[in-house]
Amino acid sequence: MTELIQRILPTVQKPARYTGGEFNEIKKDLKDVRVRVAFCFPDTYEIGMSNVGMRILYGVMNQMEGVWCERVFAPWGDMEQAMRTHGLPLWALESQSPVRDFDMIAFTIGYEMSYSNILNMLSLAKVPLHSADRHDLKNIVFAGGVCAFNPEPLADYIDFFALGEGEDITLEIINLYDKAKAESWSKDAFLLEVSKIPGIYVPSFYDHQYNDDGTLKAIVPRNGAPEKITKRIIEDLDNAYWPTKMIVPSTEIVHDRANLEVFRGCIRGCRFCQAGFSCRPVRRKSADVLYRQAVDMLTDSGNNEITLSSLSTSDYRQLKELTDELIPYCAQNKINLSVPSLRADNFSRELMEKLQTVRKSGLTFAPEAGTQRLRDVINKNLTEEEILTTCTNAFSGGWNNVKLYFMLGLPTETDEDVLGIADLVYKIIKAWKEHAVNKKRGLRVHVATAYFVPKPHTPFQWEQQIQPEEYLRRCKLLKEHFYSKSIEYNYHAPDLSRLEAVMARGDRRLGPVIEAAARRGARLDGWDEYFRFDLWQDAFAECGVDMSFYTTRGYGEDELLPWDPMDVGVTKKFLLRERKRAYEATITPDCREGCAGCGANQLLKEVACDA
Repeated sequence: MTELIQRILPTVQKPARYTGGEFNEIKKDLKDVRVRVAFCFPDTYEIGMSNVGMRILYGVMNQMEGVWCERVFAPWGDMEQAMRTHGLPLWALESQSPVRDFDMIAFTIGYEMSYSNILNMLSLAKVPLHSADRHDLKNIVFAGGVCAFNPEPLADYIDFFALGEGEDITLEIINLYDKAKAESWSKDAFLLEVSKIPGIYVPSFYDHQYNDDGTLKAIVPRNGAPEKITKRIIEDLDNAYWPTKMIVPSTEIVHDRANLEVFRGCIRGCRFCQAGFSCRPVRRKSADVLYRQAVDMLTDSGNNEITLSSLSTSDYRQLKELTDELIPYCAQNKINLSVPSLRADNFSRELMEKLQTVRKSGLTFAPEAGTQRLRDVINKNLTEEEILTTCTNAFSGGWNNVKLYFMLGLPTETDEDVLGIADLVYKIIKAWKEHAVNKKRGLRVHVATAYFVPKPHTPFQWEQQIQPEEYLRRCKLLKEHFYSKSIEYNYHAPDLSRLEAVMARGDRRLGPVIEAAARRGARLDGWDEYFRFDLWQDAFAECGVDMSFYTTRGYGEDELLPWDPMDVGVTKKFLLRERKRAYEATITPDCREGCAGCGANQLLKEVACDA
């Protein structure tokens, strides 16, 4: 660590964010390294170190002979100020080397509101922002993650995107770069060859043409680039790499525990959920593999908590077998086992009793909508009876805390649907009064509503986002109908969700807007302490871009969409059919009741969807 960094660290919050040196971090001798990768997470250390995907790819790359992958995180405001004051460039944790010294700079992008962080990190690293201004093979910038499924807002800045799951495609990218570096290729030659790897999208190989009304007219590939880029998946999760020797953080992080991924994909098909469609098809790990991985992780790291994670953990077929093995091990070793992502229609009181023998924590469910009609519109496949039965079982088992998450602004939503949330909450309170066995502690019902954001690759990708004023009116309407002191109600401010919708469905014309906002000081937009909507408003005005074009306008079903070249496996024909069924308030059963023909099975070469 340099003397300058040592002098700065005592003056900033949480200096351990910037030091590295954690147990299980990977260090290599530079004389044995041919390719250096700066693996950047565009948010703070405590967010990035909680990201399972980053842990996986860090291990995958460092298993490669001659390759050293190091971690880089966005600094908090106080550290950034000190870095800019002293001319200190952004560095990687393992070696404290400046990011600009690395061959490749990789970003994992899971949230649209991190786009300004990407530009800010490149600026702090003193690396040219624009792909066109980075002429050499050094500092190749590439990115992956769920936001890569619509990469266009970042097309000016990222050399190429990797679509889908990264375990295999990352190896292919780095092996090609290793060859290119050894043979002194030009950057153009490397980009041409990397574009031939399935799942790679090189934005500079595609020309975007627009109609007079601002909609896309054509996307024209050049240099032999494919018209469709199909995401990559891992079929056999049992034999895929898993980081059992996890880095143990030196300071508290958001998810300060071991995380065990039980399966990928989702059987449900909620029509608003991007992850539920873009992560298909379902593939699971076997219970015996998961048990071994859990024990290895806990033994090596010394963690006293482990979480079973997935999009809907209670849908894992072997959950009982896995927990029957894990619970005795965890009890014997005083380890807390948590199972989040539970659904109200398959909640198991027996399982929760086993998991929480000492203290009953709160229950969290996401009905998303207050009326059955609207839950059918969004294909939640959840009835009021199931919600109330689940709460009744919980209350009779000693639970007194319930968190409920809803969205406002969903397609076809009316005031009756909004008030249906209040009605459902009061029915839950009534169930507690009638069935609770521990009434002395009282009941707390935490209700949160979010502003609906239409996302690409979902049946609602064409929908209008309601006006911010209308969203706030619905929040006020709901709040006015919460009379009980047992209810705590919170709602998200609309500005952030409005901007998220712009970035989620945006095109290349947003690139200059992001740059203008970052130049004005936009960064860490996912943090209330730093988000400033006025900076973004000024940036849109400067660039002559209308936010409503991407939000309240909606998109036509026959309109060419910026993300159309990205193939997540689910066909547009299926999404359109699901949209039609939404407006008919018709549900589509989950994958276990029968294949709905979404198309994702075509991504599997050797095995069927493991729903």
